[in-house]
Amino acid sequence: MSGTGGTAGGRRVKGLLVAGTHSDAGKSVVTAGICRWLVRQGLRVAPFKGQNMSLNSFVTRDGAEIGRAQAMQAQAARVEPTALMNPVLLKPGGESSSQVIVLGRAVGELSARGYHGGRQRELLDTVVGCLEELGRTHDAVICEGAGSPAEINLRRTDIVNMALARRASLPALVVGDIDRGGVFASFFGTTALLSPEDQALVCGYLVNKFRGDVSLLRPGLDMLLKLTGRPALGVLPFAHGLGIDEEDGLRARESKAAAAPLGEDVLRVAVAAVPLMSNFTDVDALAAEPGVVVRFVDRPEEIADADLVVLPGTRGTVRALRWLRERGLADAVARRAAQGRPVLGICGGFQMLGTRIEDDVESRAGTVDGLGLLPVTVRFAAHKTLARPEGEALGRPVSGYEIHHGVAELHGGDEEFLDGCRVGAVWGTHWHGSLESDGFRREFLRLVAQLAGRRFVPAPDTSFEALREQQLDRLADLIDAHTDTAALLRLIEDGAPAGLPFLPPGAP
Repeated sequence: MSGTGGTAGGRRVKGLLVAGTHSDAGKSVVTAGICRWLVRQGLRVAPFKGQNMSLNSFVTRDGAEIGRAQAMQAQAARVEPTALMNPVLLKPGGESSSQVIVLGRAVGELSARGYHGGRQRELLDTVVGCLEELGRTHDAVICEGAGSPAEINLRRTDIVNMALARRASLPALVVGDIDRGGVFASFFGTTALLSPEDQALVCGYLVNKFRGDVSLLRPGLDMLLKLTGRPALGVLPFAHGLGIDEEDGLRARESKAAAAPLGEDVLRVAVAAVPLMSNFTDVDALAAEPGVVVRFVDRPEEIADADLVVLPGTRGTVRALRWLRERGLADAVARRAAQGRPVLGICGGFQMLGTRIEDDVESRAGTVDGLGLLPVTVRFAAHKTLARPEGEALGRPVSGYEIHHGVAELHGGDEEFLDGCRVGAVWGTHWHGSLESDGFRREFLRLVAQLAGRRFVPAPDTSFEALREQQLDRLADLIDAHTDTAALLRLIEDGAPAGLPFLPPGAP
């Protein structure tokens, strides 16, 4: 049956909008799971998110910056990520402003009021054009929404939720996190706060993170259908270890437990939870190693027993440096370096380890003293470096990606290290993702263990790529086993069915 729900004009794209009752409802992983499941059915699939707000980003092969979540979803779809999959990326730089990236390139900084006041609406045509281009070359495009479509204060300037769905006649599936409670009210309320035209595209609900006996949930699902005229198309069980390549730093407050070590000791890694932390996924590959325990810290005493301290990337290098000093972490890191205990700085963390930072771009703070642990001066350039470097370190091949305004000038050091340098037990590099190179990661951990005096043995066969593939297949397995996949396919192929009931009061 062909649907008629999308009547607002525009070319219909075969696909689906995965919306949510709120942020962090599970839209990213559900989108990835649907992409991988569809690929396993033999379809050509592309992920899409019209507008993403995230400090966790990635560089495509042609040098465009997109959200890391969309790169992960592209891997789920077994396609190369491109800027078309995330045409607008917002990278927060404070409480009220963000760097705006369009089609992979930074176009400036805007306040929240300035963006929602006009710029955002101008981008809708760009977003829809990218979606339509993906639709011409793929059998289905699975679109991830942002936040909730029922954020009625932002509906006028929406380019990622129902405005996109109406322009492309996309059926919408609303995901709700039952682990947070109130999921039935959230489903009903989300729908009832949409206009009649938007409601006509909301086709069903997906319960996420359910614990327990699904039969106990069934009466509520039946009542939800009677109240809304829309079915629950699945109940996904709570599954540990599926938070891959998330959009923000919520996980930075959590420790990550390791599998049992091969040697006699575990290796403890402390990551400084700096403000505006970016690409915190850099340490995921460490946490995947048996015997490596990763924790995020914000006090000097928490790094006292760490075998490795990581200063991660950040969207605010000078601000993070001031935070380290205010909390006493800067002195604690300096003491470690003097004692020959391992420290690794990545991107912004590398810049902080240098002697001097000249920043008239990001913070506009001018010249600021760094921690002085590496012979490096950093000057912030107006244009951002975006690259996918490859090389060798510690006798092993390694690859990564670079996203930074800071240009580092080396003035010595014991040896070069991934376009950065090493002095004693302190390493610094602009390369994100280098620890995903298995051989290099093992050699680095072996050296860290030796310097830390730990009887830790890196696993000889840990493949980070294989582990990521296993996670993506687990997501697809959950979709296959716990959703009405036939109904999903009908929605993707035919669009929203006609005659979905309107729930008052709606919205203008």
